[in-house]
Amino acid sequence: MRFVEGGAFLMGSDRFYPEEAPVRRVQVDGFWIDETPVTNRQFARFVEATGYRTLAEIPPDPKDYPGMDPAMAKAGSLLFQRTAGPVDLGDYSQWWSFSFGTDWRHPHGPDSHMDDLSDHPVVHVAYEDAEAYARWAGKALPTEAEWEFAARGGLDGADYAWGDVLAPEGAMLANYWQGAFPYGNTLEDGYERTSPVRHYPANGHGLYDMIGNVWEWTVDWFAQPRIERKAKGSCCVPSNPRGGTKRDSFDPAMPHVAIPRKVLKGGSHLCAANYCQRYRPAARHPQAVDSATSHIGFRCILRGRK
Repeated sequence: MRFVEGGAFLMGSDRFYPEEAPVRRVQVDGFWIDETPVTNRQFARFVEATGYRTLAEIPPDPKDYPGMDPAMAKAGSLLFQRTAGPVDLGDYSQWWSFSFGTDWRHPHGPDSHMDDLSDHPVVHVAYEDAEAYARWAGKALPTEAEWEFAARGGLDGADYAWGDVLAPEGAMLANYWQGAFPYGNTLEDGYERTSPVRHYPANGHGLYDMIGNVWEWTVDWFAQPRIERKAKGSCCVPSNPRGGTKRDSFDPAMPHVAIPRKVLKGGSHLCAANYCQRYRPAARHPQAVDSATSHIGFRCILRGRK
């Protein structure tokens, strides 16, 4: 783990997606944070020690999902598959499908394995799986503000974790999609899916893979950011801000789906210039807590003094 000294910073962005605005000045206390996302090797130790089964390894109960086709009551997870050509980017079912038998041990489908992926981030972990690992490790999941402060690496207000240019002089500084998503990955970074942790340069705090590779869970419920009002006459910056309430986090476009959502940060290997430019510290995405996918992982923190 690395210790990140606390401080004030500009959280959010007004230059990309509306859910990132407004830019607001906040501060966080110092904390320890994992240098990398939790890897398959680390997660395997947790499972071996505890016998834990992830959500993707347990068949869903149809009673928890009214109207669910009983044929779908099998263990599995959401799996990305490249399309043959251009598709409607508003229809994510073109590249996402629920794959029976896919889980953290079988990340690319039921017949795959993770034997050669020990140093890659663990994927197909739902929020409760990340929390269970954190408890076992004596750690916690970061808040959105803590995560973003760490990801910026001291570059306050920059678009990316390394500056304001995505690929300075053509350098690939994170694992994201090059070319037209979801079919034309040119693989300039060398990876079709996840990459080994520490493959790309660390940021200013000595942290790896904060951007790209896999999205990372945070503890905050998803809601539109708001500026906290200061007390009259106060010059203080809001300290250790938190997200919205659980009630805020439900998807207003899907009132029939009563699954709350947490904030994901950092983007993944599926973020592209033509789709989901979220390979940035300020970027954020709502994710249902019961969802596991082939591009979501996590890392842990410890709050306290150095």
